[in-house]
Amino acid sequence: MDITNKNDLDDFANLNVLVIDDNRLVNDFLKNTFFELGFKTVRCAENAYHGLSLCDDIKFHIIVCSFNVKSDKDGFHLLEELKFKGHVSKTTILIFLSTETSEALVNSIVELQPDDFWVKPLLPKTVIKRFKYTIEVKKRLFNLYHAIDKKEPSKVIYYADRFLLDKGLQKYHPNIERMKGEALINLVEYKEAERFFKSLQSKYNYAWVHLGYVRALLKQNKVEEIQELLEELVNKPDSRFATHDMLAEYHMEHGEFEKAYDEIKQATKLAPRNIERNKKSWDLARLNHDHLGQYIATKNIAINAKNSIHDSPALLLNVIRSGIDLACTITDESSNKILAETDKHIRELEHGYADAASFKQQIYVVKARLHNVREEKSKAEKLVETHLSVKPTESIEDNLDKVKVFHELGMREEATILLNAVKNQVAGDSLTNEVLSKYVEQEADDRAEINFTPKQLNSMAVEFFQKNKFLPALNSVNQALQLAPNNIKLLFSLLKILIVIKNKEALEEDQINMAENAIKKLEKATLDDKKLHVFNGLKNKWQTENTSVGS
Repeated sequence: MDITNKNDLDDFANLNVLVIDDNRLVNDFLKNTFFELGFKTVRCAENAYHGLSLCDDIKFHIIVCSFNVKSDKDGFHLLEELKFKGHVSKTTILIFLSTETSEALVNSIVELQPDDFWVKPLLPKTVIKRFKYTIEVKKRLFNLYHAIDKKEPSKVIYYADRFLLDKGLQKYHPNIERMKGEALINLVEYKEAERFFKSLQSKYNYAWVHLGYVRALLKQNKVEEIQELLEELVNKPDSRFATHDMLAEYHMEHGEFEKAYDEIKQATKLAPRNIERNKKSWDLARLNHDHLGQYIATKNIAINAKNSIHDSPALLLNVIRSGIDLACTITDESSNKILAETDKHIRELEHGYADAASFKQQIYVVKARLHNVREEKSKAEKLVETHLSVKPTESIEDNLDKVKVFHELGMREEATILLNAVKNQVAGDSLTNEVLSKYVEQEADDRAEINFTPKQLNSMAVEFFQKNKFLPALNSVNQALQLAPNNIKLLFSLLKILIVIKNKEALEEDQINMAENAIKKLEKATLDDKKLHVFNGLKNKWQTENTSVGS
């Protein structure tokens, strides 16, 4: 039986309750409590798999779920799957349980918008009191929730306006006004939403009021008007996550991808379980040439997607690819650790998944790239010649990785042909996001202009420098920095070369700018004591007029 009328909620005997918690005592306690309230059908599950199985057989109107179901998947991913399969809607009464109240967990729960959040240990009187209040809210505001389920924001506003005139619903007015504000945003009525949320600021000091106002102004590109408010919101625990998330969206919409990346990293740190947000972080890391950030993001996706509807061998494959990308930018032996991790992930991919055989081509590509990073070019070439073709597949990520292996082996023609196919693939894919499209464009430009990896370019620069060929050395380091702009050792190399050139001859204006920009980046970077000592030495030499030869 679906709940299609608020009166359906009056008859507890006809409502089905599901409790999902891995603690049998909690299950028994809640089962008995619901029986006392008059419910006849109360089912319990000690893991998410059993809970999902029950939902396939029975329509539950009330779901009480622990956020900490450790046996298979956590409550966040469980609810994602319940929503995806249509087992949970806005008219379902959803209550979360948890022993934790950390900021990251609370942010994750707030994102899921449950009807209530109960902190363990549970007390009978408290549970009964809070449940009665929760179901009363659901009944009184039923038409609003039903309109949200039907994706009818105009009806949400209609019912909200009616309910706001009812003095008997006064204690629910904040919740009603929140739903009305969200509906105005969904209808793209940004000016009206701005006026609405501004009027609420004199009544309430809730975080959602200020956040709604900020969103309405950001959508109108009025960011200057809310600078002070933004600074205030990012410093408050109850609003900083949502503020970073909104600012990331705003900067992405305006093509400000470096700023968007800074914001999405903050948001992801504060609410780490959301896979889509982690994917944005990954895409933005790639676009900003942050290979370490890319590696971290793909690992976060694979970890947080474990046992969820997002889980797939392809996620581990992305970790492997980003690990190789990172190793290509590391100019010392520290890359060995990343490569060892990558070897481990490849073994896991080959032996840990039943459908690993379907990833055979992709595994050949990553193995060839690994050989190339380890300067085993003949082994890489043999794999490519034996197993790979220039023919594109349906997967943009698979094709991009093949472009990289062709390019890294000096097969420029094959890389160009495949990259052009990827560009056409992105252009014809309506689901491709703007950030990924921009990244493919950037890859095309970089691969056309630069024929080597940052690691290879650094080796070339060292060789040129030792032969006193300072301008070729400078050009090699500059190309490497185009691919890895925040690499500390490359920035040090750039300064060393420019200091020598400065001592020998007058510098060009662009060379002076290169040094100054490198110094600014290093001043903002997090450096350990050893690197800080090196930087201070280089900075002092640069700022001294009579720098000695060969310093």
